Amino acid sequence: MMTIVASIDPNPGYFVGWGTLALINAGIAQGKNRSGLGWFFLSVFLGPIATFILVAFCETLPSE
Repeated sequence: MMTIVASIDPNPGYFVGWGTLALINAGIAQGKNRSGLGWFFLSVFLGPIATFILVAFCETLPSE
């Protein structure tokens, strides 16, 4: 009888890259006068899709 065991790759590079992208997106959002914290959490879930939305569709808001 054969047993299939699923394991998680112990290489943390994927998670480090995803977290770095979330930090970069937060910085871009703050540069456009948007919530850096909000975009950070959105980027944690959406990753590169959030980057595309932020760069392509979000214009800079006027400063207060």
